[in-house]
Amino acid sequence: MRVVVAGSSGLIGTALVAHLRGTGHEVLRLVRRTPAAPDERGWDPPAGTLQDGTLDGVDAVVNLNGAGLADRPWSGARKQLIRDSRNVPTDVLAHAVARHEVPVLVSGSAVGYYGDTGDQVVDETAPSGNGFLADVCRDWEAAAAPARDAGARVVCVRTGLVLSPSGGLLGAMRPLFRGFLGGRVGKGTQYMPWVSLDDQISALRFAVETAALSGPANLTGPVPVTNAEFTRELGAALGRPTPFVVPAPVVSTVLGEMGRETLLSGQRAVPKALLDAGFEFRHHTVSDALSAAVGT
Repeated sequence: MRVVVAGSSGLIGTALVAHLRGTGHEVLRLVRRTPAAPDERGWDPPAGTLQDGTLDGVDAVVNLNGAGLADRPWSGARKQLIRDSRNVPTDVLAHAVARHEVPVLVSGSAVGYYGDTGDQVVDETAPSGNGFLADVCRDWEAAAAPARDAGARVVCVRTGLVLSPSGGLLGAMRPLFRGFLGGRVGKGTQYMPWVSLDDQISALRFAVETAALSGPANLTGPVPVTNAEFTRELGAALGRPTPFVVPAPVVSTVLGEMGRETLLSGQRAVPKALLDAGFEFRHHTVSDALSAAVGT
């Protein structure tokens, strides 16, 4: 297949491009500058433009755009950037997919769509929840509607916490745990819907290739765990005790709304749509995923 990837320079995008090429697909990368390589095509999301011919003969578009959610507190300007960095590129790509009759659009979303679900198991049939992240995800997915309305198969991948050997969540947590400062956050009962980087990338390719998969799809590991369970498993993988507790009031005071929604809330999300479509996970438990990510 000929696949266009937007957001190809990030942690997930870089791995996805390599994986798609390794499995025989041709990949074109969208860049927001003058293209400098044969596989690059230019685009300007705020202006709503794509380089001429970018979608000619393309079989699928993968949209991975979006500013980081938890790398800094949510000021008003930061919240607007989080929204715009998702909605604007998605809208541009969805309309382009519709105009050029591209058959498939795989577009990003997140399990934050469900809000804080406590210990309730949620699959893709669950309604959207409350909070800033839920609002962002609803609008993000709605921006892909023009492609679906034009007849494209649209998959909105509601991604969880990606466990990578480099960067991402573990990039921030590993130094603390190695320094004997690991511990749960608050009561530790909030769920952490993890997924290994290997399964994240394989599932994105599966979404590109598999006609049986459409609509929302939770891209999370099969067995979600609480923050306390995740903390214990990461400590075990690194050979470190995890005696500490970060009190919830401290998180709320220091990080505000961002801390409450990303650290003190969670989703017990399960990947029903992927499993029903026949996807096979490589890492079934958080222990497996963490062992692979930290090299144990």
